[in-house]
Amino acid sequence: MDKYDVLKIENQLCFPLYACAREIVGKYRPILDEFGLTYTQYVTMLVIWEYGSANMKLLGEKLRLDSGTLTPVLKSLEAKGYIVRARSKDDERNLLISSTDAGFELREKVLDVPQRVTCGMALEPDDAKALYRILYLLLDKQ
Repeated sequence: MDKYDVLKIENQLCFPLYACAREIVGKYRPILDEFGLTYTQYVTMLVIWEYGSANMKLLGEKLRLDSGTLTPVLKSLEAKGYIVRARSKDDERNLLISSTDAGFELREKVLDVPQRVTCGMALEPDDAKALYRILYLLLDKQ
């Protein structure tokens, strides 16, 4: 074994993760374009719909994004009429993000997005579950 084998692309765990992430997000792109959403806007809405409303801290934790990345996403979603941002009455420093009626209408429209994306993947359901478990195992160790 050559000492430089560790530097070969096929020996990097990060590369197939990176390449798969790009490929999967790429599968979302044409579908989300139908709704005028980016992938980041879509996953942001998923968290807001799940929690009813969310503050920046919760969004950042769930999406693993910082406020500098989230702020333009939220401004864009607000401009589209899907969310409202309001300061908490209890703590002015806390910005609450909630879905508007148009945002909830969007939720109905995108219900089939996960199915449309996964039907194009050559992955058996059991393999998908195993991959999901392993990826979150990695993420949770960080």
